[in-house]
Amino acid sequence: MGNASRILVAAAITAGLTIATSAFAEYPEKPVTVIVPYAPGGATDIVARVFAEELRKDLGQSFVVENKPGANGLIALEELVKAQPDGYTLMVGNVSTNAITPFLYKDKLSFDYKEKVEAVASLAKIPNFVAVAVKGFETTTLEEFIAEAKSRDGGLLYTSAGVGSYPHYDMLVLADKAGFKATHIPSKDGASGMLIDLVNGDAQAAFVNVASSSGLVNEGKIRALATITDERLPAFPNVPTLKELGYEGVGTYNWQGVFAPKGLPEEVSAKLIAAFNKALEAESVKAAFEKSAIISDVSPDAASAKAWLESEMELWEDLVGKYDLKD
Repeated sequence: MGNASRILVAAAITAGLTIATSAFAEYPEKPVTVIVPYAPGGATDIVARVFAEELRKDLGQSFVVENKPGANGLIALEELVKAQPDGYTLMVGNVSTNAITPFLYKDKLSFDYKEKVEAVASLAKIPNFVAVAVKGFETTTLEEFIAEAKSRDGGLLYTSAGVGSYPHYDMLVLADKAGFKATHIPSKDGASGMLIDLVNGDAQAAFVNVASSSGLVNEGKIRALATITDERLPAFPNVPTLKELGYEGVGTYNWQGVFAPKGLPEEVSAKLIAAFNKALEAESVKAAFEKSAIISDVSPDAASAKAWLESEMELWEDLVGKYDLKD
């Protein structure tokens, strides 16, 4: 190849890179699909819609939420990885769908999660209560609850959003540390069904997120024995933390994050992260988060997002392997 040809090729490559970079700089140029692995109304859906509206205002394109519930997030994940890694298909998932399911239901995935999915940013997290039924159950402290569980020798019933959901694991960890046995009754109706089970007295205990359960606690329909937070929640100053009761490290924040097919351009990732952080300044976001006891937790940059997901994956790979749960 002559010098003239080399110059032309180099110029063509440079022009192509310039065009590509320019195209990414203009992102988004069309509506963005945001997949949510749950039905409307839950915490993940709320977080997705709150951010979607602010990104629409900031970036000038619609961020259209599409609910793809079912199969512990498998349906949504399969939909995500079919898309191009161009930022026009995203997924807002949580700890169950994007840290537990990839290990617990690995054999049901048609792809390698680590090779096909990447974190764009963490978004938010929601603390949880250790809650118990009021109907037919008299315990008022965690100590009394543990004593009652031991006395029933496996006869105490606890509920969760399903086999392998994080509330399921949380109760297993608490039972191991406190030395009691209990029987798992997974809710057929997911997170909302857990609360119904507790209110009706069909189950005696569960880890439930503060966002969806605080109203029932305030109404006296279920009882909060402890929170998983490091400090007591201002809205519930009389509810102690697991940490102060001697169970530090037990319990999971119901975190929410945004994910993309592997290979998202850095320019797109950076633009999205900047938009997510800007959204936190909006009064509408602050009000929605305060109403649902959601704590903002947006990644500062792409490297932080990837490190965050890697850490969560390591944690849950160990727990999934330890308990070996089956449907």
